[in-house]
Amino acid sequence: MNDFLLIFRRDFTSKEAQPSSEELQNSIKDWQNWFGGIAAQNKLARPLQRWDGEGKVVQQNKQVINGPYAEIKESIGGVIIIKAEDYDDAVSIAQGCPILQLGGNVEVRMANSLKD
Repeated sequence: MNDFLLIFRRDFTSKEAQPSSEELQNSIKDWQNWFGGIAAQNKLARPLQRWDGEGKVVQQNKQVINGPYAEIKESIGGVIIIKAEDYDDAVSIAQGCPILQLGGNVEVRMANSLKD
């Protein structure tokens, strides 16, 4: 098994892209079921981590910019680390993510050993 990072992104700022209160409320159960299913398969390496919408960007010249880039509407809403056999397995898990129903996306990354 390998560790994979699942990064959840969606537009959290544009008013027209926001789900209704009812859609958000309904998605809570979907998230709980999705996480529960991953945990039941013993594939949840680390639970959901939520991130604020602000942050800092440190550039090569060491200049620090407040927040994510203005031209990008999507921002990271959370991440989890899962265990999966390969990318196909990790993508299969990501395809069940409730963020997809809210207009978001999931980025899938595999952890590589620093020794490689």
